[in-house]
Amino acid sequence: MQLSTTASPIPPKGDARIWAYAFGYFACYAPYSALTKLVSQGRFPGMSRTVDGFELLPLTTVVSLVAMLGFLTAKGWWRYAGRTRLLGRSVISPGRWTFLSGLATAAIIASTTLAYTFHGVSIVFMMLLMRGGVLAIAPIVDVAGKRRVHATSWMALGLSLAGLVVTLGHGASYDLALAGVIDVGVYLAAYFVRLRLMSHVAKSGDRATSIRYFVEEQMVATPAIVALLVLLAVLGQGHAMLSIRAGFGALHGSGAVSAGVLIGVLSQGTGIFGALILLDGRENAFCVPVNRASSVLAGVLASAALAFAGLAQQLPASELLGAAMVLGAIVVLAMPRRAVA
Repeated sequence: MQLSTTASPIPPKGDARIWAYAFGYFACYAPYSALTKLVSQGRFPGMSRTVDGFELLPLTTVVSLVAMLGFLTAKGWWRYAGRTRLLGRSVISPGRWTFLSGLATAAIIASTTLAYTFHGVSIVFMMLLMRGGVLAIAPIVDVAGKRRVHATSWMALGLSLAGLVVTLGHGASYDLALAGVIDVGVYLAAYFVRLRLMSHVAKSGDRATSIRYFVEEQMVATPAIVALLVLLAVLGQGHAMLSIRAGFGALHGSGAVSAGVLIGVLSQGTGIFGALILLDGRENAFCVPVNRASSVLAGVLASAALAFAGLAQQLPASELLGAAMVLGAIVVLAMPRRAVA
């Protein structure tokens, strides 16, 4: 698979697959986030204790790996992967660019988890930095790749950023330590690499090329995370590493195994649909807001559902206003498109 230097063509107007992927992302992310919150509070039916997020990671990640293998097998997409000769036999193998993209995806997953472990920094502030940061770099990647950015994409980008600020900025803590700055930097750098490689290798509007990229990236990312967790469990020190180690054996006594399995499947679902959104042939300034908007709306729905069930506080007006702005971004993206020179 060669790295192209030519901007890819935009799919025909009316191509609606990205909206189906966005709905799939939304449908997986809403229950995923709600279940994760319930498990972290020990409020999932049948649980005997609370479960540390790091303790939950081994089970959910291994389940995600199994779900990924099952999805690719059920779809018959292994045939799209590249092949190489090993010991005289032809075996599937990622290309050098998809291997790098898979490692970048693994870094994104790891840095996202670490982002919520820093003391003195609110979760909402870290979410704002990460999601808002990806929205900001999307047009930078397009400009670097000499892709046209359409007027509707710029409008939706602005609405999405504003919606994130309104939705996630409420009550955020700004006491970010150096380790937190480095973590966010790794996250954004990994996303920049991933989007850049997607733009030049796979965002062509050609289905076979996109599927090949997807398969090769997925066959690297999730196994890399599992390998990292095993390494941390064996060699790591500190509370988080001990929790990961416990997650490989002690979770069965918590009553959270069934929830963990479901969270793992839903997590892989968000990974599948999220990647397919980003691989759409249109510019990143179009695809990234679709991806981020789906997650924000899903998060708002999950929060509202928990609040309705008496398991969380009522949504503040700021979150409802932010969700309305994100909905506005989706409407703008669905409008007829005009290119910006």
